[in-house]
Amino acid sequence: MHKTLSEIIKNRKSIRSFTDKPVSNDIIREMLQKSSRAPSGGNLQPWKIYIVNEKSMKDFLEFQKNWKGKEEPPYPIYPEKLKEPYKTSRNQMGEQMYSLLDIKREDKIGRMNQMLKNFDFFDAPVGMFCFIDKQMGLPQWSDLGMFLQTFMLLAVDNNLDTCAQESWSLKQNCVKTYLGISDDSILFCGMAIGHANMDDKVNELNTPRRPIDEWATFIE
Repeated sequence: MHKTLSEIIKNRKSIRSFTDKPVSNDIIREMLQKSSRAPSGGNLQPWKIYIVNEKSMKDFLEFQKNWKGKEEPPYPIYPEKLKEPYKTSRNQMGEQMYSLLDIKREDKIGRMNQMLKNFDFFDAPVGMFCFIDKQMGLPQWSDLGMFLQTFMLLAVDNNLDTCAQESWSLKQNCVKTYLGISDDSILFCGMAIGHANMDDKVNELNTPRRPIDEWATFIE
């Protein structure tokens, strides 16, 4: 059945557990090509995309497991002192997820182990890395967001699931070394791509959004 755009937007969410059902590079290539139509100021198209799948996924995960190099994250994922209402939104999402998984607040190891699943792409068969040139500024970083959102909506349209992962920036040097990326690029994020494992309770997570009147103002 054909999905409407509204249905696709509503159904997109972050998936944190995947099946091992394979996804062909042909499908990923088609989705990337379509995603390149995302808005881009001055038509710079600043995204640099790398895909690991099948053999390269296995090779990368093995490389990462043995990586002993130093890491210097290229940017803070969140501001150091997060203001309201952003702090509450972030905290509520974490508590909602850990509650689903019955991981108590005092279970620091359990929460850490859940976080570390990021670096296995949550068992997804396909991983994406999104880089940007260091000379680019905030407008070009916003282009990345529009490109990635377009890709994630196309994934829903193709009966695939995703999870965008800024956590991969914490392992930028490992990723850049494996891929042979020069120092003039920054790793913005990774993305897990595949089919959701709906037997895992973590995928029941559906984060709420703040009411529109809290963030939109209509000027009369």
